[in-house]
Amino acid sequence: MVEAKLSTKDRVHLKKFVAELKNHRGRHTELVTVYVPAGYELTKVLNQMTQEQGTATNIKSKSTRDNVIAALEKMIQLLKSIERTPTNGLAAFAGNIAEREGQQDYQSWWIEPPLPINQRLYRCDKEFVLEPLLDLLDDKEVYGLVVMDRRDGNIALLKGKTIIPLADAQSQVPGKFKAGGQSSVRFARNRELAAKDFYKKIAEMMKASFYELEGLQGIIVGGPGPTKYDFVEGNYILDPLKKKIIGIKDLSYTGDFGVQELVERSEDLLAGEDLFKEKKVMSRFFELLATKPGSVSYGKEQVKEAVSQGAVELIILSESVDEQIIEEFERLAEPFASEVTVISTETREGVQLKSMGGIVAILRYDRG
Repeated sequence: MVEAKLSTKDRVHLKKFVAELKNHRGRHTELVTVYVPAGYELTKVLNQMTQEQGTATNIKSKSTRDNVIAALEKMIQLLKSIERTPTNGLAAFAGNIAEREGQQDYQSWWIEPPLPINQRLYRCDKEFVLEPLLDLLDDKEVYGLVVMDRRDGNIALLKGKTIIPLADAQSQVPGKFKAGGQSSVRFARNRELAAKDFYKKIAEMMKASFYELEGLQGIIVGGPGPTKYDFVEGNYILDPLKKKIIGIKDLSYTGDFGVQELVERSEDLLAGEDLFKEKKVMSRFFELLATKPGSVSYGKEQVKEAVSQGAVELIILSESVDEQIIEEFERLAEPFASEVTVISTETREGVQLKSMGGIVAILRYDRG
């Protein structure tokens, strides 16, 4: 069974929703959080909220008591307006978010998570409970990255669109030219022994980094020259990890540059990942910008005009763009069947898009 994943657009919306709620703090345990799992009856939750209002009358502090009862009333009104539990369940929040003591500013929010939630929760606290939503934002699927030659080794993770360095090592393998007074046979033997010790060290780093790692989808090994093949084909790597190796790539570099190069050369292995979907979209835009500039548009007003003329095939928006602007372009695109995609800022191409203002488009034809 393939685990469902968030689209970039869903991720952007959820990140901004969570960021807003993180800003609010209660003076006491008076902010109300409710999670309703998919398929659960809202009437049962409403009954519980009414009962909690009765229980809240026992709170000793008058200001806290009033705030909790009012927050629960706000929650009840919100849940009544929703009518039924959405397909993926819901997360709802209510409370007094006034900045000054004694003031009142009761607000409520709710969201249908982009993926189903199974958590049933009610809590009053000084802050909203956001961990279940943050958990949805956490990429569960990861790939192990190993870059090495006889001198250097690097272990890293590819998590979503982010490369996370984990460990590195330098070998004690002597250079190719022996010192005076040492026989060629002994020198060669010492080099091989030092290389084997280094391979064992890299294998231990792999074990420490990957062996018990949840969500490991595969391991990709790369490096200059034949060393990587000697390492993988030798008896160094634990069998369960060796079975996880999905590719071996020839590289020009080791170190951090080598790790980046390994990811870029692994498109054939990771083509279904969001990282490469985004890279493919942006590569197409930049190629057209360089070769057929009349086939693209950039800038908010320029893209809006092209959309209104039915000329846009694909609107490309940076996740750094305000969410209201994203929603505006989605509305504009719908009558013309223009596609809208949101690109993260976690890749080199995503950073380039952000630097261009975050709003570009690929047109249906070259407007010269």
